[in-house]
Amino acid sequence: MLTSVPGFKVGHYTDAEALTGCTVVLCPPKTRASCEVRGASPGSRELALLAPDKTMQEVHAILLAGGSAFGLAAADGVMRYLADHNIGYETPWIKVPIVPAAVVFDLNVGKNSVRPDAESGYEACKNATSGILPEGNVGAGTGTTVGKWKGMEFWMKGGFGSASPAVEDLVVGVAAIVNSVGDIIGENGRVLAGSRSIDNKFYGDVDPHRVFARGKVLERTNTTLVVAATNADLSKVDLHRICQRMHDGMARAVQPVHTSYDGDVTFALSWGSVRADVDMVAEVAARLTADSIRRAVKAAKSVQGIPGLAGL
Repeated sequence: MLTSVPGFKVGHYTDAEALTGCTVVLCPPKTRASCEVRGASPGSRELALLAPDKTMQEVHAILLAGGSAFGLAAADGVMRYLADHNIGYETPWIKVPIVPAAVVFDLNVGKNSVRPDAESGYEACKNATSGILPEGNVGAGTGTTVGKWKGMEFWMKGGFGSASPAVEDLVVGVAAIVNSVGDIIGENGRVLAGSRSIDNKFYGDVDPHRVFARGKVLERTNTTLVVAATNADLSKVDLHRICQRMHDGMARAVQPVHTSYDGDVTFALSWGSVRADVDMVAEVAARLTADSIRRAVKAAKSVQGIPGLAGL
C-alpha cells in the first residue's frame, strides 16, 4: 500500500449515506511532487505549481475528493489541519501549506446536495494512518463507478485501491480512485468490471471497440486519480517522467482511457535518500497503478443497485 513508503500517511473521510468522501495523503517534510493530466475534463487545484519548470520544491499533502468542483473545498480543511500542526512552506511571516487537489464526479449517486467540505478534509487528516488501508467504498472512492461507456444503466461500482512492493531498499506505493467511463481490465486481458448486461455479460468482451452510447455518457463526469510515493531521491523532472509512465499503467487497466469524458490525473511524490534508476521506479509505479485500479474494483461493494465485485 502507499503507506508502505516511510513517512507517508493516508486518511479517508467517508459518508456512506450520501455516498461521497475524500482521501488525503499527508507527506513528510520537503516532499517533492509532480503531476500529469491526461483526461480532457479535470477538476483540480494547485496543479500548475507541480510542473517541473515551476520553482516550488515541496508539497505537504495531496487531496483526492468526490463532489466534483464542490469537493475542492475539502482542501481548505487539509490546509487548516496542517496549519494547526505548524506545517507548511516557510515564509518570513507564516507557514503556508501546499495542498494540490483533484476531484471526481460522484454527484450522480447518493445525495448530491452533500459534498466533501472543509470539515471533511480536516477529518480525513485526523484519520490518516501509516498502517493498512481499507479499500473499495471508502474516501473519495465511496460514490465512484466504472464502465459507463454503454450508458449509466450498465455501470458497476468503482472505489479506492492501493498496492506496493519493495525492491531491495526501494519502496514504491500507489493509491487510486477509480471513476472511469471505461471498463477495468484484468491481468488476463478480459473485463474485470465495467458495462454489464442484465445476464451478467460484459459488453466490452463482445464490443472491443467500445462504441460510446452517445447521449447516455455524460461529459465531464468521470475520472481516475492515482498517487504514487517513493523513498527514492528524485527531482521534479524525474517525478514528472514517472507521472507520464503511470498513465501507461492506467491504460493497461482502463479501456477506453483518457477520453474526453474523463479527467485522469497522476501524482508522484518523493521523500527519501535511496538512489534508484528513474526508469525502474517509473515501471514499478506503472505496474502498481494498474494493480491499484484493479484492487479498487475488486474491493467495491454494491450500493443503490450498482453492482460491485465484492458483492457478487
